[in-house]
Amino acid sequence: MSVPQDSPVPQDSAAQRLPYWPVPIVRAVLALALGVFVTFSQDHSVRLGLFAFGAFAVLTGAAVVLFGLLRMIDRRVGTVFVIQGLVAIAAGVLALVLNQSGVAFLLYLLSVFAALTGFLELYNGLRMRGRLPEAREWVAAGALTAIAALVFVLGPLDSVFAVGVLGAYAVILGVYLAIGGLSLRWSQASRSAAAAAGSPSSGSGS
Repeated sequence: MSVPQDSPVPQDSAAQRLPYWPVPIVRAVLALALGVFVTFSQDHSVRLGLFAFGAFAVLTGAAVVLFGLLRMIDRRVGTVFVIQGLVAIAAGVLALVLNQSGVAFLLYLLSVFAALTGFLELYNGLRMRGRLPEAREWVAAGALTAIAALVFVLGPLDSVFAVGVLGAYAVILGVYLAIGGLSLRWSQASRSAAAAAGSPSSGSGS
């Protein structure tokens, strides 16, 4: 099924100039914090997994919602990101509230979270591919999250496996988002410098 393509995004929009690069950096910090916490924790119990995932999902969801509301110039794309963030927040709240549940609930929650948020981010990335530089990051992050959903579904019913995969996913996602955010930052700085060099005021005046 082909992803619908909208009209090109206006490059001179004031909203377009709002920097996007802090968003993946914030998400990267949260993901890496989750990955490091899980990696260096000897306790891979269901309760720890639900607590760690819950905190990560709520904070990440809030960041994605704020991005969708404040930084997205395409309203429909921004709406999808808001939905993605709300799904993450809801999953995080469930994990924190029901942290006495068993491993089946943990794996079910992780798989549903990863499937829904991964699909939504992948959809936005494919929809904006070739129109916004950050779309490449959305495609990769969405695909990685969707793959994680399959791993959670197909893996054994074991808390050590579930929490371990959660930590590995968080580390990989965090590293990628950090690289993507810094690349966008440097790219934006290059474009700004080029625009300043090409402006009439930067040339030799009479």
